Amino acid sequence: MHQLLNCLCLSLLTLLCVACSPPPSAPLEQQVYIWQRQWQPVHHHVLAQTKDDFTALRVLALQFHPKAGWARAYPNLQQLVADGRPVMMVIRLDGQLPQLNQEQILNQTKSLLDEWQARGINLQGVEIDHDCASARLPAYTELLAALRSALPTGLALSITALPTWLNSPHLKALLRQVDSSVLQVHAINDPRDGLFDPQQAQRWAEAYGKRSEKAFMLALPAYGVAMIDSSRQVESEAPLDVGGSRRELLVDPQQVANLLTTLDERRPKNLHGIIWFRLPLPGDRRAWPLATLQAVLHRQPLSASITVDVKQAGPLRELTLVSNGNRDVELPVRISLRGSHCEAADAIADYRLEQSENGPTFLRKQTARLAAGQRQALGWVRCSLFEQGAIHVSP
Repeated sequence: MHQLLNCLCLSLLTLLCVACSPPPSAPLEQQVYIWQRQWQPVHHHVLAQTKDDFTALRVLALQFHPKAGWARAYPNLQQLVADGRPVMMVIRLDGQLPQLNQEQILNQTKSLLDEWQARGINLQGVEIDHDCASARLPAYTELLAALRSALPTGLALSITALPTWLNSPHLKALLRQVDSSVLQVHAINDPRDGLFDPQQAQRWAEAYGKRSEKAFMLALPAYGVAMIDSSRQVESEAPLDVGGSRRELLVDPQQVANLLTTLDERRPKNLHGIIWFRLPLPGDRRAWPLATLQAVLHRQPLSASITVDVKQAGPLRELTLVSNGNRDVELPVRISLRGSHCEAADAIADYRLEQSENGPTFLRKQTARLAAGQRQALGWVRCSLFEQGAIHVSP
């Protein structure tokens, strides 16, 4: 009897512990920045493909630079209406502005808001992207207070925030003026040191969660840039008319995936979700392919491999490299056609041809990568005997 009572007490205690345990955290929300200033027809297809991936869209609407002045973006408003997802209008104010012209900014914002709301967009609010120095935060706070008062009822106000603001005594007053914020953890340091450090990003997110009393999002990178050696300028999705060699810097998808795992296991206080920069379009060679972004945000394993596709027309065969998997992969160092008897052959682009008794061999001239799903011509061969099963790809 005594043993039975002990078992009942233990079972009751177990049930009480389960009942008192905090509920599991809801999955992190996933949103995306659409940063192209001029929309293309392909936006329609990419939005349709990502309907189940992103709960909201943050759309670049307007930019102001000290030299260029105001520059509008031209998103397809009809597509945004048809898409139906909540939209945050993003206004970017250059961080180097000597001062903020409050009247101009309010007028420009109101004009765009009126236009977007009249078109029937599911407008959730406005986000201000202003990467100013910490010393400029009091002036920025004044602008946000005025903007907050001018916004129509029901529209939220958000900002992007920098890790460099974490030690500022003005951060708390700044965050009081907004409904939420987005902590940017990429492209913070000198690009030559890399665009992204996952360990540092985690530390920044934890520190920011302690400073922010409201929910915040984390902006994560899904892109790359090029450093132009001659001018030390940074080239992103739009090519710059500047000479000089370019050094490509691409954020490693596996590093970002590892950070997501850490965030899932140890979520910083008040972290509500992730915003990806930026929505990739076909042909955007400095953004991750959509397949890579989808794999990372859905916590799927990353994989990549290269095969050789052969297209035959009589004795002539065209050879094409095909990237399989969901992430980019380095081009193979060597592709050989063992056992083939080829009278003529030639290599294209990143490869040179070397003939031997065992058959043609294609040797890579320089390091290069092939994005997920992409194809690249390797060369051609004219052969009396072609052993397709003997194509050997060396990483």
